[in-house]
Amino acid sequence: MRVAVICTDKPGALQTRLENRAAHLAHIQASGVVELAGPFLDADGQMTGSLLVLNVETLDQAKAWAAADPYALAGLFQSVSIREWKKVVG
Repeated sequence: MRVAVICTDKPGALQTRLENRAAHLAHIQASGVVELAGPFLDADGQMTGSLLVLNVETLDQAKAWAAADPYALAGLFQSVSIREWKKVVG
């Protein structure tokens, strides 16, 4: 199943994101379940959140992946939404 993980950063948390970016990207690579990933940007082009599409067996697996993300562990996110997603195009 595919799952969308939609994360919004806490206001003013860009430095936390930058400090944990390498660990976050390593988590993505090591897990082998991320199909798509990238940051949301504000009007100035600064990163303000994340969108990831995971290919996992269960929703609980997606929740565990998100909880172990170094960004989440660093307290970067104001909110996280984890929802099953159906790929139709692309």
